[in-house]
Amino acid sequence: MSDSAIEAKAAQAETGVSGAGGVRWRDTAHFAVRNPKLLIGAGVVLALLATGLVGPLFIDNPPNAYVGPKSAPPGGGYPLGTTSFGQDVWAQFVFGLRATFLVGLVGGGIAAAVGMVVGFTAGYRGGLVDEVLNMITNIVLVLPALVVLIIAAAYLEARGIWLQGCFIGLTSWPWVARAVRAQTLSLATRDFVDLARMSGRRAYKIVFREIAPNMSSYLFMTFILLFGGAILIAAGLDFIGLGPTRGVSLGLMMHSAVSWSALSGGMWWWFVPPGLGITAIVGSLYIMNVGLDEVFNPRLREL
Repeated sequence: MSDSAIEAKAAQAETGVSGAGGVRWRDTAHFAVRNPKLLIGAGVVLALLATGLVGPLFIDNPPNAYVGPKSAPPGGGYPLGTTSFGQDVWAQFVFGLRATFLVGLVGGGIAAAVGMVVGFTAGYRGGLVDEVLNMITNIVLVLPALVVLIIAAAYLEARGIWLQGCFIGLTSWPWVARAVRAQTLSLATRDFVDLARMSGRRAYKIVFREIAPNMSSYLFMTFILLFGGAILIAAGLDFIGLGPTRGVSLGLMMHSAVSWSALSGGMWWWFVPPGLGITAIVGSLYIMNVGLDEVFNPRLREL
C-alpha cells in the first residue's frame, strides 16, 4: 500500500472517529443535564468554590486579624461568631475554602499529570521503557505516602499551600500511572492507532490525538478522585499541625479549634463549619464521580 493511500485511510479513520465522537459527546451532554447526582454534586462544589473566590472580596480584614469580642457566638455582625482570640470565623472559613480548593487543584493536577505521562509512555513504548517505568511506579506505590508526607512536613521550616500540594501530588500518582498504562496497552493495538503509526506520525501525536481522546472520560473522573484525595490528605496534615505555617485553611481551623479547647468550651461555631466544608467538598466530588460514571457508561444510565 502506498504512503498516500495509508494517509488517506488514516484521515478517513480519524474523520470517522471524530464524527462519532461528536455524536457521543452530544449524547453524553444529554444524559449529564438529566443526572441528579452529577447536578447536585457539581452545584455544591461550584457554590463553595464561588464562595471561596468571591467572598474574600467583601471582607475588609485579614482572616487571622483580631477584630471582635472573644468567643462570641454567631450574630452581631459575625455570621459564624469569633474565636477565643476575637478572630472572625466567617473570614477564616471563606479564605480557608480558597486554600482548600487550591491545594486540591495543585496536588490533584500534579498527580494526574505525572501519572498520565508515565502511564502513556509505558503503555505505548513497551519493552525496556515499560519495565523501568513500571519498576519506578511499583517502588513509589509501596512507599507509605502519609508517613513520607509527615516526615517531610515536619522537617520543613517554612511550609505553604503550593509546597504542600507538590508533595501530595508527587506521592499520589502511581495508581493513576498503572491504570492509564493498562488502558494504553489495550488501545495501542487498535486499527486506528496502527493506521496513524503507519502514516508516520510521531509517538506523542498518536498518544494525545488518538489514544488520550478515547480515554477522556476516564481521565476526567480520575482527576476528580485525585482532587478530592488531595484535599483529604491536606486536611489531615493540617489537623495534626503540619499544614502551612502561614495563612489559613479548613484543616488549620480545625487544628486551632482543638488546640484551644473549642470542643470542651462549647464553641461549636469554630470547628463545625470547617468540618462541614471539607465533608461537603469531598462528598460532593465523589457524588459527582458516581454521576459521571452513570453518564459515561451506557450500562449505568438511568433512563
